Amino acid sequence: MESKNYHEDLSHIRSMMERSSRFISLSGLSGVVAGLAAVVGAVYVYFVFQREGIDYFDGKRNIFGLSLVKELVLTGIAILVVAVLSGYLFTANKSKKKGLKIWDATTRRLLVTFAVPLVTGGFFCLGLLYHHLFVFIAPATLVFYGLALVSAERYTLTDVKYLGYCQIALGLISLFFPGWGLLFWTIGFGLLHIVYGLIMHKKYK
Repeated sequence: MESKNYHEDLSHIRSMMERSSRFISLSGLSGVVAGLAAVVGAVYVYFVFQREGIDYFDGKRNIFGLSLVKELVLTGIAILVVAVLSGYLFTANKSKKKGLKIWDATTRRLLVTFAVPLVTGGFFCLGLLYHHLFVFIAPATLVFYGLALVSAERYTLTDVKYLGYCQIALGLISLFFPGWGLLFWTIGFGLLHIVYGLIMHKKYK
């Protein structure tokens, strides 16, 4: 009986330490929504290309005009807003159900660790945009996002790093297939997020 209580106490202490050092309220459903938003955005971009007379799947390298680039950037921003908003809402709801604070020292450390590679990647992509190196933007977003996830793993669920490794690998592979950035981007931000979100929802619900 004493042995049972001892193990229960150790389990309780371990749980408390995990809650204090890691942000464990990330919702798998937010990943699913973010992935769906990315897929919808990619489909929209494909039809934008069709409208502009660009056959994306013909394998040719196309020159994008300034107005088209602006529309693509705005589409990317819209997808980002949907992903961030859904992530916050689902995570806040999960935190409330578990009786956990969504904003504390661990959350701040998580955001800082996540933001450094992400913001760096954002400025890097702006540089690519400025120099009209559009073909490298999709690989760069995947690589820097993956690095951000791997860095953030220290303060959240360990499984996040595996999604990060997949994003980095996909981004590096896409560097060798210029002109197919939209396809790799859809796989990375769309399909991988959906699969990851469903796995996390089932594992941690």
